[in-house]
Formats: sequence, C-alpha cells, structure tokens
Amino acid sequence: MSESYTLYNETVMDHFINPRNMGDIKDADAIGEVGAAACGDIMKISLKIDEHTGTVTDARFKTFGCGSAIAASSMATELIKGRSIEELEKNFSNDNIVEALGGLPPVKIHCSVLAHEALSAALEDYKKKKTNEKELEKEKNSKENELKELEKQKEKCTSGNQIANYGNEIAKLQTQITDLNAVLKECKN
Repeated sequence: MSESYTLYNETVMDHFINPRNMGDIKDADAIGEVGAAACGDIMKISLKIDEHTGTVTDARFKTFGCGSAIAASSMATELIKGRSIEELEKNFSNDNIVEALGGLPPVKIHCSVLAHEALSAALEDYKKKKTNEKELEKEKNSKENELKELEKQKEKCTSGNQIANYGNEIAKLQTQITDLNAVLKECKN
C-alpha cells in the first residue's frame, strides 16, 4: 500500500488491517446483525454478558464490508467491553466510535452508525431473552405452587377415584415443570 494514501488515518488503518475481536462467541448471550448484502455492509456483533452485573465481558464481530466498516466494528467491540448494558444504552453512540477512530471520512460515517445499530440489536436480543426467561421462571414457579396445593389436597382425600384424579393432575404438572426446566436450561445456554 502506498505510504501517501491519506483517506484514512493511522488508527482506522490499524483496526482495518489488524482487527480486534473478529469472529463469533460460542454460546453468546446476545447477537445483533444489521445491514443488507444489496447495500454492501453487513455487521454481526456477538456479546457475552455477566448476568449478575449486566456488564459486557466479551464482544466479537463479523463484518462484510469496506475497511471503514471493519475498523468501526473492531473499535466498537473494544469500546464496549467492560461497560454495563445500561451505560451502553444511555451513553454510547456512533460518535464514540468515530472519535475513538480519530475520525472517518464523511462518506464513511454510516459505517459507525451500522456498528452502533449492530450493538443496539444485540442489546435488544439480550433483553428479549431475559424477558422470556423471566416469564418462563414465573410460569414454572406458578406450576410448582399449584403442584404443592394438589399434593396437599391429595393427602386429604379418602376416595380412590379422587386420589387417582389428583395423581393424574400431579403427573401432568410434574411433566410441565420438567419441560419448563428444560426450556429454561436452553435459554441460559
């Protein structure tokens, strides 16, 4: 490459030629993918998030696009590690990416916007998963409480038919709880 090429600064070129955090995260907690092949750039960001602190512990990307798109994705993953979801949602924008890169040509600013949109999509994915997980947990707890009540009622029964009916209902609930536990386990993986 020519030493006199000046469209991109040294930082942008470094993140393009030596991208950080490229690839996928196995068992990612969140994935955001934006862009369209017809337009040119496609970005995918994978996140690992500490569920207790809500902090991004790892971030990786895959980008199909120009040097600015790759550099913006690389820098975005560097900037978001160690930051909380809340902080990223409130205080992180494409301007942070552009600033950290030392600027982008005006016609390439959309690359930083796309990187930010990929992050936003990943954070939305994480929130959806957590909401589904909470709803499943709530449903499981409700079924467990219902099971305890049926077991108490079954103990008070004297009729063989009633005991059999309670036994059938208890077996159904136990199956439902087992199924919910399997889905919850899958959600957490």
